[in-house]
Amino acid sequence: MKLVSLSTKNRFAVIINFFFFSVVLLSCRAPKNIAYFRDIPDSTGNSFPGIPSQPFTDPLIKSNDILQVSILTLDPQQNVGLTSTNASTYATNSSAGAAPDIQGFMVDSKGEIELPIIGRTRVTGLTTTQIKDSIHAKVAVYYKNPVVNVRLVNFNITVLGEVNRPGTYVVANEKANLLDAIGMAGDLTIYGKRENVMLVRDSAGTKLFGRFNLTATDKVIKSPFYYLRQGDVIYVEPSKAKIASTDVMRTRTYALIASIITVFVVVISKL
Repeated sequence: MKLVSLSTKNRFAVIINFFFFSVVLLSCRAPKNIAYFRDIPDSTGNSFPGIPSQPFTDPLIKSNDILQVSILTLDPQQNVGLTSTNASTYATNSSAGAAPDIQGFMVDSKGEIELPIIGRTRVTGLTTTQIKDSIHAKVAVYYKNPVVNVRLVNFNITVLGEVNRPGTYVVANEKANLLDAIGMAGDLTIYGKRENVMLVRDSAGTKLFGRFNLTATDKVIKSPFYYLRQGDVIYVEPSKAKIASTDVMRTRTYALIASIITVFVVVISKL
């Protein structure tokens, strides 16, 4: 009677251990659809016509944007007063390391910034190039041959989901695109769903949604969302492999606990 009981427990232990090792082997399956732009030929001997990308348009300045304005004249003493005395310091909204604070002029609710000498200037709805020309015309009334530069310094984008470094990033270049954002976030993880990357954009109080298939070239560079805008949020959805791996880890834990209990029961029955 005791031998039958032991045999039953041993069979149970073998089944549990077989299930456990099967789960481990299944979890090692390589995920598919890892490569980007799989429709581009990988042989240099094949000619591949270029794909025209979505035309770039300069972003328009809106309220609460921060502009860095630099005005240089032939009088070095005047240069400091023209741009520095009224500029405020703002903490950068970035999770990418210890980013330095930025100095600039925040666009108020009326769509204006206030500069020394020339006073209030309307900037909303304009590009940085148009603002530069407007400020240059006003400064030229007081100073000969001024040099004016205008830059948007709080160009923030956020990358979430299955990337190696999710967070908010300050973009130095107004002509940043989706691939730049992915690069800043350290690329997608192996579990990132490359066929369905989502972008969320705020447009005059309305949320716009765009989706990308990174395995198809024209689905990316022809998208109207290819070039980024201030405040864009990019979300990389986890693939089925990530969801399965989470379930596998949970099942593996349960199987390990069951194996330990089985071994314990078998040892106790031999005493």
